[in-house]
Amino acid sequence: MTERRVRAGRGGPPYGMLRHGLRAGVVEWLLARVPTPRRNPFALGYLAVVGATTTFAGLADPDLVRRLQEASSSDGHNLLQHPLRALLLSGFWVAGPDWVPYLWAFALTVAPLERRVGPARAAAVFAAGHIGATLLSQGVVIVAVETGRLEPAAMDYLDIGVSYGVLASLGALAGLLRPGGRVIALGLAGVLIVEQIAGDRDLVTGVGHPAALLTGVALWRWLRRWDGHRPCRIRLGPSAERPRTVPAPGSAPGRAAALDRV
Repeated sequence: MTERRVRAGRGGPPYGMLRHGLRAGVVEWLLARVPTPRRNPFALGYLAVVGATTTFAGLADPDLVRRLQEASSSDGHNLLQHPLRALLLSGFWVAGPDWVPYLWAFALTVAPLERRVGPARAAAVFAAGHIGATLLSQGVVIVAVETGRLEPAAMDYLDIGVSYGVLASLGALAGLLRPGGRVIALGLAGVLIVEQIAGDRDLVTGVGHPAALLTGVALWRWLRRWDGHRPCRIRLGPSAERPRTVPAPGSAPGRAAALDRV
């Protein structure tokens, strides 16, 4: 027993210290990824707004809620008549009475993206996905109505929610991950989109969700310049590549100078 203890002390840290270090490392890793107002002002602020509108929708008069959501909807008619209002307000509601799934969606996509590229660029990705996918999907609806492939009522279908911004954030975040994580993130996003398209069979969903994900993917090159977790590479200059030789005490100055020039 004594010999084993001596070897553990000389060769490396004891098992108890190693286990404690691993636990501390895991705890620190988890705490560093918990959203806080300092790390994630955009994600938490947006969730607060969405939580407020969801609570209001559950407590207020249903007719009032319906009128407000119809005025905020980014459907074809609203986009043609009030484009700015429709694009802005449609992203402040969730499609349904529960916003807890969106809490997890923000925690796993928007929040980590914001920690890596900052709140302004995370907000830009979210807005690009929401606006781009909305315009493309409703543009397809408008063309389909004009060509007689869809009934005119499709121009008034309620179109609200944050899914476009979340999917764009997921697509953008995938580009900042390692290759293995990137494949997993995009694979899960693809499965989710296919499942939603198969379940809803809705033209807006079928066009908007893939478009939002691809919007985030298209921003990889721009975001990688601002990724705060990229490894820092230090290039050594000529003076750093060749260390200066220090003469030993008592050695001849001429020999030290000659060694320095080699």
